[in-house]
Order: sequence, then C-alpha cells, then structure tokens
Amino acid sequence: MLQQALLFALGLITLVIGAEGLVRGASRLAVSFGISPLVVGLTVVAFGTSAPEMAVSVGSALGGTPDIAIGNVVGSNIANVLLILGIAAIIAPLLVAEQIIRQEIPIMIGATVLLLVMALDGSINRLEAAVLVGLVIAYTVFLVLQSRRASKAIEDDFASDIPTSNWDRHWSVQVLLVIVGLGLLVLGADWLVSSAVSFARAFGVSDLVIGLTVVAVGTSMPEIATSIIAALRGQRDIAVGNVVGSNVFNICAVLGVTGLIAPGGLPVSEAARNFDLWVMLAVAFACLPILITGREIARWEGGVFLGYYAAYTAWLVLAAQQHASMQAFSGVMLGYVMPLTVITLVVSIVRHNGQNTSNQ
Repeated sequence: MLQQALLFALGLITLVIGAEGLVRGASRLAVSFGISPLVVGLTVVAFGTSAPEMAVSVGSALGGTPDIAIGNVVGSNIANVLLILGIAAIIAPLLVAEQIIRQEIPIMIGATVLLLVMALDGSINRLEAAVLVGLVIAYTVFLVLQSRRASKAIEDDFASDIPTSNWDRHWSVQVLLVIVGLGLLVLGADWLVSSAVSFARAFGVSDLVIGLTVVAVGTSMPEIATSIIAALRGQRDIAVGNVVGSNVFNICAVLGVTGLIAPGGLPVSEAARNFDLWVMLAVAFACLPILITGREIARWEGGVFLGYYAAYTAWLVLAAQQHASMQAFSGVMLGYVMPLTVITLVVSIVRHNGQNTSNQ
C-alpha cells in the first residue's frame, strides 16, 4: 500500500506539472500567433485546467474502469463549486460578474441537466457523446465571437493571467512545453488511475467512490490553485469564471470525448444515477440563490459550501462502509441542515429585494 500511495502522489504531481506546462506553452503559443489574451483565457487557460480530468477519464474508460471516469467528472464538478468556491470565498468575498450570472451559470446548469437526462438510461452512447462534443465546440466558438466585443479593461484582466517570462518566448520552446505537458498528463493519469484502483480493491471501496473523492479532488488541483491565486490577487470574478467554465468543459468535452473513445459508449452506474448526478445538479442550482442576493459569494456562504462538501464526503465514506450511523447522519442532513439552509437563503433573498426596493 505504501508503494501505491507513493504512485498516487507521484501521479498527482505529474498531472499538475503537466497541466501547468500545457497551459503555459499553449497560451504563450496562442499569443505568439496574434490571438488575444481574452480568447486565450476563455479557451486555452480555462479548458487547460480541466486537462487532468480529461486524461484520467479517457484512461479509465480505456482501462476498463468507467466508474472512475464518471466519478471523476461528477466529483470534480461538485468539488469545484463547494470546495473551491468555498475556500476562495473564505479568503475574500467573491464578486461575480454580471455575464457569469446571466450567461455562464445558466449554461452550466443546462449542461448538467442534459447530462442527467442522457445518463438516466444507464449509459452515454456515442451519439450522445458526439452531441456533447459538438456543444463544447459551439460554446467555444460563441465565446471567441463574444470576446470581440469585450472592453479593454476585460482584455487587460485576462492578459495578466497569461504567463510572462523570457525563457519561453520562442515558439519552439512553447511547442516543446505543449508536447511535454501532454506526455506528463498521460503518464500521471495512468499512475493515478492504477493506484486508485488498487486502493479501491484493497479497502473494498467502489471505483465510483474513489473517483468521486480522491481522484476528483486530485484532478481539480489546477482549478484549486487558479481560483485561490485569483482570490488572493483580487481577481475574484476570474475565480468564479474558472470554476463555471471548468464544469461546462468537464461535462461536454471530458465526458463527450470519453464516451466517443470508450468501447460501446460510457456506462453510468445505478449509484451515480440515483444519487451523485442529482447532487451535482443541486450544487449547480445552489449558485443561483446566492448570486441573486447581491452578485457576491460572502464568507459565510463560502463556509456553508465547505460544510456541505464535508458532509457529502462523509456520506460517501459512511455509505461505502455501510456504517450503522449512515441512517442517522442522513436524517440530520435532510431534517435539519437542508431546511435551515433553505430558510437562510430565502431570508437573504427577501432582505436583498427589500433593500433594492427601498433604494429605488
């Protein structure tokens, strides 16, 4: 087990380094060819942070462990909102751009609903996977066209996210970074998946639970780093945009490509269909009432997000072990915690609307 733990850690480190090399090389290469920093930020940088999810999910599907592929994406999307936005909001209250509220969050919710509908029959077949890939291509083209109307202030915000240094100015170095980054992603994904499968078998935990927890958080490391750094720098709208864009990419591109590559499509387990996919949908909808209250995710709301992520992880662990306290834990969550949260959010929305009415 020590050897598998070291292999898992090494795979995770390799994934993070590979993603960093890919994003740096691709973003600098794009700018070298005259593509605007805004377009690079909306596409290469945003999607590049999801490269570990892509590598792990494709590798899992080809390796005969599709539950890790599904669990990786579903778990990453849940962690992106509850864990990453929770941590970032505690560091600094997150201001949310109006475009993210009006456009990106509805797109994320729509993609989540579409995935749930596709998965209800127990698999994502190749036609459905092709639809997902087509949607992410259309979404990317739409963002590029929309970026042409962006203000200079927005361009400058995204320009600050593009790495600047002297050693990688030449295009040959940038191409090498892309190639090495892709290679490290493939290698790291292979190590991560093989060690995760070994853990699952050793502890009697399902591939789905491993994918939903350890693998999901591991492959979300680039998003965690990006959002925390953005929050510390005061670029708090970028922290939210990174999470929302990554969730859309995870569903449409990662599961789309994985479904096309996987032999016979991508099967979705009954456990994922009955619980985890619905949790992912609820988490996507959880962004709406919080943002309605004032285009900001406050520190206390970040704390609520973190608390829910801890509770979700605890439930997965208890369910995997068929622990005797699972029923009591579920009762507390459903009977007390969830209603209190809903009441708090409703009061916040009513208070916010009252303040707006009095100010008019």
